[in-house]
Amino acid sequence: MVLGLCHGRMDSSRVVETSSFYFLRITLIINSIIIKFSHYFLSRLIFVAMAKSSFKLEHPLERRQAEAARIREKYPDRIPVIVERAEKSDVPEIDKKKYLVPADLTVGQFVYVVRKRIKLSPEKAIFIFVKNILPPTAALLSAIYEENKDEDGFLYMTYSGENTFGIIEVYNQGISV
Repeated sequence: MVLGLCHGRMDSSRVVETSSFYFLRITLIINSIIIKFSHYFLSRLIFVAMAKSSFKLEHPLERRQAEAARIREKYPDRIPVIVERAEKSDVPEIDKKKYLVPADLTVGQFVYVVRKRIKLSPEKAIFIFVKNILPPTAALLSAIYEENKDEDGFLYMTYSGENTFGIIEVYNQGISV
């Protein structure tokens, strides 16, 4: 009996049952492959973006806190941002780590600034991480700052040229995809 053929006749309920079985089996195989690749890319994302900030290592907490507070007081419509290259990234080191960014600037606009500073060619991709998460390019830096500022008052961003797929958080919903 093959696919519901019984004595030369086709039993339609048997065909549907067999088709459903194969569909379910294929779906499970595809899900398994997706999970394996997701774990691989997630581990690469965390490995690439979790480098300890050299700015934090070079400057004591109290000094960073005082500087961020002074900046925020003097420029309330600006956000103090520290930008550093991910540890094993293949893109050039940025020439300037500390930025005073307008609060109404989007992540995408800031990525453009970073690209210009590192003189990255248009065909190369760049990824910006905030606390190991790729923020939405349309998000305002003021919103990203309020949600992710460090205890010292700076917003830390890491950039990488590697095509690392991983966590993409939907802000204000706490959902990771």
